[in-house]
Amino acid sequence: MSIELLITRYGLAAVFLGAGIEGETMVVTGGLLAHGGLMPVTGVAIAAAAGSFVADQLFFAAGRRFRDHPRVRKIEAKPAFATALGLFERHPTAFVFGFRFLYGLRTVSPMAIGTTSIRTSTFAALNAAAAVVWAIVFTAIGFVFADGIEQVFGKMKSIEHIAIGVGIAAALLVGMVQLVRWWRRA
Repeated sequence: MSIELLITRYGLAAVFLGAGIEGETMVVTGGLLAHGGLMPVTGVAIAAAAGSFVADQLFFAAGRRFRDHPRVRKIEAKPAFATALGLFERHPTAFVFGFRFLYGLRTVSPMAIGTTSIRTSTFAALNAAAAVVWAIVFTAIGFVFADGIEQVFGKMKSIEHIAIGVGIAAALLVGMVQLVRWWRRA
């Protein structure tokens, strides 16, 4: 099923699921569509926050409940898991709030945090606040930069054009983050 058909058929539900499964690209696309009047911008932000929150709560619960399961042990062996735990140990509150903004750590972090002793209520509160901020930021990126993307790609006639624009914007954002990381290490 194409992205265009998915969003046309399911609207904000697609943003909800996409925010939880895929992340930024779906939310930025929702912001672009809101700019075009195809979806309400507030609805996109709420669906994105809810989808991100629910997915991260589920991953946290899986880490908490199945921390001794062989599949979780296999995920624990990955470098990203160790990185997430190390960052959590140094700055627990900041990391719980900010992991969704860190490229490469977004999906493994809630499960890693679930294996720690943090209280579920503390994680849920920080996760909710972070999900709202994250959703507003990425919805706004799509909404605010829609005109610029349209100028670069001409009049947007399909979701595929929007997806290309979002992909390029995401690649630029990731590149900038990597450049800042490299600069700090040098």
